[in-house]
Amino acid sequence: MSGFDDRERAEEAKFALDAATQFKVMARRNKLLGLWAADLMDLHDEDAEAYAKSVVLSDLEEAGDDDVFRKVRAGFDEKHVDRSDARIRDQMAELLPIAREQVLKDAG
Repeated sequence: MSGFDDRERAEEAKFALDAATQFKVMARRNKLLGLWAADLMDLHDEDAEAYAKSVVLSDLEEAGDDDVFRKVRAGFDEKHVDRSDARIRDQMAELLPIAREQVLKDAG
């Protein structure tokens, strides 16, 4: 086996690890977002956890954040929570580095 093959395999493994880590970070961000939203909708305990899980699962509908945003927006509209679209998106952005830190801490 050549050094080139070894480097290629190492790069492929790194890419796979990076993709898996990014998936975990986004899932954690979405769970944190779901818990934030659940609190604002006055959901507690199992209901809050179930809602957070539904936010995580909503991210599997399409690429990007729009499916997650729509899920939270619909929940807020249904429960008459007064938060702007910009505030929801800001919260998504604020939670991303927190989620990344938590995932990397859990992995280490």
